[in-house]
Amino acid sequence: MDDDRVWSFEKSLWTGDADHYRELVDDECLMALPQPPYVFGGAQAIEAVADTPRWSDVAFEDGRIARPQEGLIVIAYTVKATRGDETYEAHCTSTYRRLSHEEWRVVQHQQTPRILAPAVDDAH
Repeated sequence: MDDDRVWSFEKSLWTGDADHYRELVDDECLMALPQPPYVFGGAQAIEAVADTPRWSDVAFEDGRIARPQEGLIVIAYTVKATRGDETYEAHCTSTYRRLSHEEWRVVQHQQTPRILAPAVDDAH
């Protein structure tokens, strides 16, 4: 999967409907999300995200892609997602495995909400 397709695939997981999400997330997927119970596995992971409202606008920054072996892609990025008046920013990772030619599934996803550090007071 080329880089452009990787980012399109990832964006579709943030914006696509629940059926699209269920199609692309592996039954064995593990996720760490900023909501209880925080660590999700398998169908629990799929349902936790599939049952949340989709984001209307998604932008990635600082995107990195690694291909540690054939059929395995690991990505890391910062996301800014919006829907209505709600904005969400997080640092994320996802791992995909190839099932067959051009057929990929998410096997790992993690989100760490962005914490804005307080401004440093240079006056002291």
